[in-house]
Amino acid sequence: MNYLSEHYVEETRFGFWFLRSYTWQHHVLRVAINDLRSLFSEPLPSHPVLLDAGCGQGKSFQYLHQTFAPQRLIGVDADPHSLALSSEEAVRQGMDVELIGSDCATLAVPDASVDLLFCHQTFHHLVEQDKALAEFYRVLKPGGYLLFAESTEAYIDTWVIRWLFRHPMHVQKSAAGYLEMLRREGFEFEAQNVSYPYLWWSRAKDFGLLERLRLRRPKPFGEREETLVNVVARKPLEGAV
Repeated sequence: MNYLSEHYVEETRFGFWFLRSYTWQHHVLRVAINDLRSLFSEPLPSHPVLLDAGCGQGKSFQYLHQTFAPQRLIGVDADPHSLALSSEEAVRQGMDVELIGSDCATLAVPDASVDLLFCHQTFHHLVEQDKALAEFYRVLKPGGYLLFAESTEAYIDTWVIRWLFRHPMHVQKSAAGYLEMLRREGFEFEAQNVSYPYLWWSRAKDFGLLERLRLRRPKPFGEREETLVNVVARKPLEGAV
């Protein structure tokens, strides 16, 4: 059964291949998960239920398991081929992962059943972002955390990314736009729970080449257009003011 719909923009052939690459696993996934771990203000939930929203080909599973030690790991994706590859990856890693074919805008997951929800480089593929975020909020337990890592419009709307990948351009947002969206849904976070990585691969105009050759100094925070935003956002506890 195919769960792809008008709510999700399918990846290109190049994009599908790239999501299996060493660069994606080592320089993108691993780095993002480590950064998200550093953004927690409180101790991690013990043996959490962790949902990977848009798990793709399952390359995140090993890093999520190492970092968060979930007692239950759920992978959700709209693409049946990706889910099949996720199943193979789970077997290869010797892990027990529950896989669900579902669109993020209509998650087939019960209310308040998840401690941690990992959404990495998935949100900019979604057309109905508001509905997806409402679903994230619904399935998280009170006090649960959304681990949100996204590329911004400044990165997505570059010629090389438009050429190699496919995205719904009318819903892309700035870092500030994504943070405002999270707050509007009801998620809570402070400055210490947010980071703005300025990684070489996110600078699609030159991939930071001039800076690596020491021909230009990198622009400091506040003087550049942010290409990435990571945030650990919490669903308030019931009854919290």
